[in-house]
Amino acid sequence: MKKIIVSLILFSHTLSAQYTDINIIKEVKVRNKGVVVSAHPLASEAGAKVLKMGGNAYDAIISTQYALAVVYPQAGNIGGGGFLVGVKNNGEKFTIDYRETAPKKATHDMYVDKNGKANTDLSQNGRLAVGIPGSVAGFFATLKYCRLPMNQLIQPAIDLAEKGFAITEQEANLLNSHKDHFQKYNQSANVFVKNVPWQTGDILVQKELAETLKLIQKHGLKGFYEGKTAELLVSEMKKGNGIITLEDLKNYKVAERKALEFDYKGNNVVSMPLPSSGGILLAQMLKMAGYENLEKYQQNSTKTVQIMVEAERRAYADRAEYMGDPDFIQDKTSYLISDEYLKNRWKNFSFNKATPSSEVGKIIQQPKESDQTTHISVIDKDGNAAAVTTTLNGLYGSKVVVSGAGFFLNNEMDDFSVKPGVPNMFGAVGGEANSIQPNKRMLSSMTPTIVLKNGKPYMVVGTPGGTTIPTSVYQSIVDIVDFKLNANLSVNSPKFHHQWLPETVAVEKNFPETTIKDLEKLGYKVEKWNQIGRTEMILMDDSGNIHAVADGRGDDSVAVE
Repeated sequence: MKKIIVSLILFSHTLSAQYTDINIIKEVKVRNKGVVVSAHPLASEAGAKVLKMGGNAYDAIISTQYALAVVYPQAGNIGGGGFLVGVKNNGEKFTIDYRETAPKKATHDMYVDKNGKANTDLSQNGRLAVGIPGSVAGFFATLKYCRLPMNQLIQPAIDLAEKGFAITEQEANLLNSHKDHFQKYNQSANVFVKNVPWQTGDILVQKELAETLKLIQKHGLKGFYEGKTAELLVSEMKKGNGIITLEDLKNYKVAERKALEFDYKGNNVVSMPLPSSGGILLAQMLKMAGYENLEKYQQNSTKTVQIMVEAERRAYADRAEYMGDPDFIQDKTSYLISDEYLKNRWKNFSFNKATPSSEVGKIIQQPKESDQTTHISVIDKDGNAAAVTTTLNGLYGSKVVVSGAGFFLNNEMDDFSVKPGVPNMFGAVGGEANSIQPNKRMLSSMTPTIVLKNGKPYMVVGTPGGTTIPTSVYQSIVDIVDFKLNANLSVNSPKFHHQWLPETVAVEKNFPETTIKDLEKLGYKVEKWNQIGRTEMILMDDSGNIHAVADGRGDDSVAVE
């Protein structure tokens, strides 16, 4: 098959620094090649470079994540956490949970004042909002599936940090819009703040981050969780009200969990189990919608959206009541995704009207989850597949940069139910199952997913977007399996979202007006959003033909080995 590349050159400067020409490649069709799709072209290229060096999908996923920590600081990270779903070409399935955890000094009511009011500013901004970072530990846990040593996988990121790279228009706008936050929550100067506004093509050099990455390259896990980097992180905590200690960092552990698997119309869906709610939500939504034979309808038609929204409503009500860290609660996954339970859940669905949210769950308020996450989809020429979603939670996380180490820290503590019944930054509500406890992992919506057909990877998919992540992955699978759309149409068609509370259907601004009007007649409240998610999708067929698409909503890009 002929290789097709759609390439947009954003800018080209003849500057002394490296990485001043950036090619954003939105779509490729190749055969028997490895491909990487991520939120930034330089990160995708770092992963593809590793594939060319003889690495596999898991080598590429590590290198891409390190590069994102440099070129995509708003969400790429070594100061946050994430989840990996992998399917090897021998059929082996695995997941790695490197979600952040609550520090040992964390308490149930640490964000509640003496009057019983939740202070979400403390859970969302500054040092008290930070969970123990898991990303670096996750990269090292992935290493046993790799072919190349860590010192090679981290080198592209070191080069990018040390030599600098030209920022895009989106990146310049984000850095400018967050300047006040960076100054408010940091006592020391950092490279993200300039006296004059950032402009497209400016070179961002991160020497301190390069030195941190070199410590990891030289000392392995201890280069981050012990020694100089750990000391700098704890010193940063002490500048404010942060509670992470050296002991917290040294004791952080990843968790390797059994993948959540279920069948959807003859396809084997492999996704992330708790403490990500994503896999359970995906199973619930696909199964409930499946009772109505979606393939009879069309993408974004009134009946399609109504069926899918009502499935979303019921699943998110369950999220609020039942889901949390499985090491701290009774894990009801098998019950929640069973046909016996879901058929009963679906009984009050009607095409004649919107189901009131009060009829599908106890009206408790939910926390809101930030959408500043990033996703990577990878497949190598040997058929190994990896889907990874990582996050700092909010844009630039807590807005705190570790002075001397050069990286942003997460504000992941806000993903707990800060106070049961109080919404988080994404409006998601939670109950006691997701309350704060020391060493506990906060509930997530990240949904890295691999779909298998005849035992082989057919789709690798995921997206950022906070609580909109599971619904976007859900729509992606329905688009491909039920509506037989191609990857480009699925990724770039307008999205919609419902999360039980608030009782609103969110749609992107270019959503079909006829569908919106029909939904409103049925009693749905519809709200237009600028953007929902940024999906990275790879489709493969039995002959080795690959169609990879990076979302058109951002600087996302595909790279080929």
